[in-house]
Amino acid sequence: MLMGLVTKNAILLVDFAIRSRDEGMERSVALLHAAKVRLRPILMTTLAMIFGMVPLAFALSEGSEQRAPMGQAVIGGVITSSILTLVVVPVIYCYLDDLAVWAKAKWTGKAAD
Repeated sequence: MLMGLVTKNAILLVDFAIRSRDEGMERSVALLHAAKVRLRPILMTTLAMIFGMVPLAFALSEGSEQRAPMGQAVIGGVITSSILTLVVVPVIYCYLDDLAVWAKAKWTGKAAD
């Protein structure tokens, strides 16, 4: 569940940045714009999952002590993954974009712009 959520958020963030770059934005501006626009949906999804897991994490009912660690792990994972999606994914995108420019320049023999 967490892997799917993180992957979806990362794909949508990078896709938005790529489309912004296709419209003529610089890479860093496109990434900041994508993070700004996608922040609200990412936070809404994160908060919905957190509030949905709170009853499970607090173990309020009889016999729910066994399921509480799962709820706590999901809450921690969703918070961590949301932060990583908004910070680490753009950094990795920048590194991979620089690598692609370098590789293209190396294979075509032209200097990078």
